[in-house]
Amino acid sequence: MPVVAPRPCARVALLGLDGLSLDIARAIAAFGRTPHLAALCQDPRTTTVDAELPELSPVNWTSLATGEGPEVHGVYGFTRINPATYAITIGDSRQVRLPTIFDQLTRHGRVCRVLNLPGLWPVRPRSGMPDTPSTLIAGFIAPSLEDAVHPPALVGELRRAGYRIEADTLRGAADPAYLLAQLRETLRGRRLLLQRFLAPGDFHCLCCVFTETDRLFHFLLPAVLEADHPWHPACLAFLEEWDAAVGLFFRMAKALPGETRILVMADHGFAPLHTEFDVNAWLRSQGLLLQEERPAASSGNGLDAGTIRHGAAAFALDPGRIHLHRRDIYARGSVTPTQEPALLERIRTGLLALRWNGQPVMEDVFLGRDLYPGDHSPDRPDLVCLSRPGVDLKAKWDRRELFGLYGRHGMHTARGAIFYDSLGQTPPRRMREVGRLLLESGQAGGLLT
Repeated sequence: MPVVAPRPCARVALLGLDGLSLDIARAIAAFGRTPHLAALCQDPRTTTVDAELPELSPVNWTSLATGEGPEVHGVYGFTRINPATYAITIGDSRQVRLPTIFDQLTRHGRVCRVLNLPGLWPVRPRSGMPDTPSTLIAGFIAPSLEDAVHPPALVGELRRAGYRIEADTLRGAADPAYLLAQLRETLRGRRLLLQRFLAPGDFHCLCCVFTETDRLFHFLLPAVLEADHPWHPACLAFLEEWDAAVGLFFRMAKALPGETRILVMADHGFAPLHTEFDVNAWLRSQGLLLQEERPAASSGNGLDAGTIRHGAAAFALDPGRIHLHRRDIYARGSVTPTQEPALLERIRTGLLALRWNGQPVMEDVFLGRDLYPGDHSPDRPDLVCLSRPGVDLKAKWDRRELFGLYGRHGMHTARGAIFYDSLGQTPPRRMREVGRLLLESGQAGGLLT
């Protein structure tokens, strides 16, 4: 892609399309029912960007929001473990170690509209600027609109409009009609946000995220891609509506006075899922993860790491973050510094040798200290697994089978996420660089009248 000299624009508007890889976008466009997506795929300025590892939404949206990688912002996954109590909790914005790019822009007098950004809950007070004109609306995971919206006066407006933060995928996983109805509800809310905050153009930096593709692909990707699938017509009908919302974003952004730099990106790629592989089940099979037995009634708790026993050498957190059970970090830890090198090599070598249907399970297994230089906190994993497309990694506490299918049919990938820049400049390599690009564009934005 040719390098185009940067030029000043009045503002920058970014549309996030959660989980949309360029290859899947092209496959959808080939059905001929999504003209705006087809135009995006055919544009020579459209390319791809790599996800940060692990290729999870909270890791990558936080990298976008901060312009830094996990070793700086501190978010390594959906969950984190307490080394003293072994309690596993869901991470949120209080875990983020540094100000976001939107914090930085706001403190320098820039107006930001941040709409449905995952990982933003609870919306933190704008330090020193309680009367900022910026708008912040958190995306998943957010229990309710309270603490998810700034300024607080917007809560009532969104509630009256029936705004839904997230689709109910628990029920939707087994009920395609219900899932599609839920996705239509959340998509209606995204359109509402665009009309409310993009159309006026009174901002320097806007970031709006559509999460619907990720949810659709996790549970109905075969129906999206296979024309003879019984749910294919319903999925394409929904994607027509989604495509119209994408077109609305482009029309509004291009209609604003002055030039608006338009960015479109996904936080990670996507691929068909053929099997799940449970890393904790494998560690158990190798005698490396030792656990106390729990009554059958208590099984199925995905956050129950309290069963880890003294003598366990390692455990994993979703999706494939492996931690050594170190004596100097964990209350029941037993691994000493002298044992670490051999243990890391044993686990890494064993995982790289695994096969499923004759193919490697892993594309690579990285050392945490190499992948995340400078971070010595307990949150940093010691090993990070990157599976090959088709094998989705999990780390459950009660699953015994190494391989299996459990209701999902699509998985995240580290490569191939869609990226578009209306200025056609050299594309960023990974998600943190998209955040820096957004920060630089917001800083360079002209004064608004």
